[in-house]
Amino acid sequence: MSEAMLQVRGLRAWYGRAQILFDVDLQAGRGEVVALMGRNGAGKSTTFKAIMNLIARVEGDVLFQGRSLQGLEAFQIARLGLGYVPENRRIFSELTVTENLEVGRQAPRERAPAWTPDKLYRIFPNLGEMENRPGGRMSGGEQQMLTVARTLMGNPLLVLLDEPSEGIAPRIVEQMASMILELKKEGLSVLLSEQNLHFARLVCDRAYVIEKGQVKYQGTMTELANDEQVKREYLSV
Repeated sequence: MSEAMLQVRGLRAWYGRAQILFDVDLQAGRGEVVALMGRNGAGKSTTFKAIMNLIARVEGDVLFQGRSLQGLEAFQIARLGLGYVPENRRIFSELTVTENLEVGRQAPRERAPAWTPDKLYRIFPNLGEMENRPGGRMSGGEQQMLTVARTLMGNPLLVLLDEPSEGIAPRIVEQMASMILELKKEGLSVLLSEQNLHFARLVCDRAYVIEKGQVKYQGTMTELANDEQVKREYLSV
């Protein structure tokens, strides 16, 4: 694997008294696309929120480019170049597409792809056709694209992408897959949570499978696709 961008070691997290994550270990290399796979409620989104320190009680080590994120607020983590695209598409509904992108703008950073609205419109042609449209007048899939594009305006080194194919039209799913492959060509690292094995196979190099807050499997996407037992036990509905 290439140089480790993100390393998660023994990650544990609680909602109130209920422990949700149990010693989660995973990592993503520079320019690598890695899937965190599992059913609904397996702990995928909680893992991402714990990495970004958006949960009140978290234990374990999270290293980004070798630096510990312990004790940092989410906005400080983002400023280091770790982007986060939440599942619930938190766009500003009254702002236009262009204005939403400007909200996410950060200065260029060393060794990270530099993004501009024009460059993003080439990857997301749908957004380029609606620069002045308010976010609240867009479809769910278009809002998902806008959320990703806004995060890229921060010029991140790695992006946490939570359920990018969930609840959007097949046409938009195909565009999402093409977008992730474009990001990989740019050298961006991506850790995405996903239930859709077909989608993950299109874009990912490796996968971790999580169930009940524990990593049960790790391997290449080809290995996972060929492992019927793992798919049956942890991915089938």
